[in-house]
Amino acid sequence: MISKISESAAAALADIADGATIMIGGFGLAGQPVQLIDALLEQGASDLTVVSNNAGNGDTGLAALIGSKRVKKIICSFPRQVDSYIFDGLYRAGEIELELVPQGNLAERIRAAGAGIGAFFTPTGFGTTLAEGKETRVIDGRDYVLEHPIFADFALISAYRADRLGNLTYRKTSRNFGPIMASAAAVSVAQVDRIVPLGDLDPEAVVTPGIFVNRVVETGDRFEREEWADVR
Repeated sequence: MISKISESAAAALADIADGATIMIGGFGLAGQPVQLIDALLEQGASDLTVVSNNAGNGDTGLAALIGSKRVKKIICSFPRQVDSYIFDGLYRAGEIELELVPQGNLAERIRAAGAGIGAFFTPTGFGTTLAEGKETRVIDGRDYVLEHPIFADFALISAYRADRLGNLTYRKTSRNFGPIMASAAAVSVAQVDRIVPLGDLDPEAVVTPGIFVNRVVETGDRFEREEWADVR
């Protein structure tokens, strides 16, 4: 019987090696796989390259991983905000590398990796320092810059429901980067509120097919926990 269910988050992440590139889902706190990040902190892998929309909030989740100084580089579109003080301090001290990518380009570079697209031209970033050293082209009278896909060794994402085959559904805005990251990594790990019996998920509601998911970890219904009361 095929089953992608892992007994724990620790077991699901045990083979992440030093130097790995890891995609981490989430738009701020929405859809951030906090339990998987906590397990990665316990696991101990270092010298990591992280691909995420932002560079952490406060001192938990992705911010805690960055604060542990085990992330050598982050590729993201929104590294600074009012509570991104951990990243800000490390960056100013020269202790973490940043590759800044416009948000649309970031999403498309991740999607391109999963879709098998070798590269693509976009007008976003042309004429700025973000385009330095990159190929440019004029297409139909408009300037474009060439961008390449972003692949990862692992993708850590958060979903709402899953079955044992790894089919995933999401809850509202927590969906964000999860689906494209799942398809762009060699190994995709999803934390989900509940794992349901095979056949319980409406096929029309499945956003990420199980073919893109390698491991599933059940973490409990976050919307029943007190700490999530303000984001329901």
